[in-house]
Amino acid sequence: MKNEQVKVDELIQELGGYWTPFKMIAALVEEVGELADEMLKVEGVKSGGDLVRLREEVGDVMFALSCIANHYGIDLEEALGESIEKYRRRDMRNGT
Repeated sequence: MKNEQVKVDELIQELGGYWTPFKMIAALVEEVGELADEMLKVEGVKSGGDLVRLREEVGDVMFALSCIANHYGIDLEEALGESIEKYRRRDMRNGT
């Protein structure tokens, strides 16, 4: 993930820099909405599901999240690792 975060940062710098935090969170929310819409299609709730498009939307969400992480100096790999451990402890405690 670290290499991908660097690639995102390099591209964003080439394009003129990061948006403001509120524009970045708006972009992330928009991408999550597009991901949700594609999931509904893939699951048959809506017509026209496409796993290629679903993969693209997951990538877009990751890109938008990478921008936020880079802006604040957060290592996504470390953050994800910490979350995995948090869920592991919580779910083991709850018996799920």
